[in-house]
Amino acid sequence: MKMAVLLSGSGRTLDNFHERIAAGTMQGSIEVVIANVAGVRGLEKAEKYGYQAFHASDNEETNRIIANYDVDLVLLAGYLKLYQPPPHLTRSVLNIHPSLIPSFCGAGFYGMRVHRAVKERGVKVTGCTVHFANAVYDEGPIIVQKCVVVGEDDSPEDIAARVFAAECEAYPEAVNRVAESGVAYFWKQREALDE
Repeated sequence: MKMAVLLSGSGRTLDNFHERIAAGTMQGSIEVVIANVAGVRGLEKAEKYGYQAFHASDNEETNRIIANYDVDLVLLAGYLKLYQPPPHLTRSVLNIHPSLIPSFCGAGFYGMRVHRAVKERGVKVTGCTVHFANAVYDEGPIIVQKCVVVGEDDSPEDIAARVFAAECEAYPEAVNRVAESGVAYFWKQREALDE
């Protein structure tokens, strides 16, 4: 599958994608990388890896750039805006969330806010969820979830590090599942559950 990667920061998830694709453990190719924040390290990394890299401040500009590429999937990789894709990609946007949806998700739950909430609530297990994105935060069909045990003495930073390690496994696995089963498969599963 041909992919666009959208990011807002350091590009750690882009690093993971690049390494996995090079190793042959993640299917597909990255056609373009777009950041909604100018000058972030993720854009520098994209250029270093040889990807086409752009800054786009809003959805309209992002979609204009994507229109210049043959893209099957849009991967949100630490993209801190609600993305509204062009109509032909409406059901082809993947996101990773740093908790086990439906826990600790929705508007306002991202990054360290999630891990602090996990610690404050005293849960024993957290993790990450790769899902299709739609018009509502963290609501689309789930593709892969990975669990992470939370120790009593873990700080939010400890939890974040362990969850990110799980994300590095989960996101490529999710892309491979979508490549093998097709986008429609996951939406049909979700629609069957909603009936």
